[in-house]
Amino acid sequence: MNDARPVTIIMVEDDEGHARLIEKNIRRAGVANEILAFTNGTSALNFLLGDDGTGLVNKGRQLLVLLDLNLPDMTGIDILEKVKGNEHTRRSPVVVLTTTDDQREIQRCYDLGANVYITKPVDYDGFANAIRQLGLFFSVMQVPEAD
Repeated sequence: MNDARPVTIIMVEDDEGHARLIEKNIRRAGVANEILAFTNGTSALNFLLGDDGTGLVNKGRQLLVLLDLNLPDMTGIDILEKVKGNEHTRRSPVVVLTTTDDQREIQRCYDLGANVYITKPVDYDGFANAIRQLGLFFSVMQVPEAD
């Protein structure tokens, strides 16, 4: 029996135009999953890790994080570190979407556990395809729960 819960997409993007474009392309890719948008790191982390910071609030939930690195209150790197460092959220895929194509920063994101790094302005066909594949991936597979 498949008790897979639907994946919730968490979009952390402070530029409203970029956020709308990303959402439009996710929808165009045929992905109907819920998208929760956050415009700063503080509110995104409060959602992801809960008010107590333990991450228990999202234990067992299927989350996909779309993360901009340049946020008004903190860097996306900070968020990536906290998400990947938490036992309840570390298996959630993180797609970094940013204007930075600095090789050191890209490597740092991968070292911290980012699953995909996409430079904006993105090739939206490629992006839509990547999102679609992630959607397919989620529909056939469970993210293992932390013990």
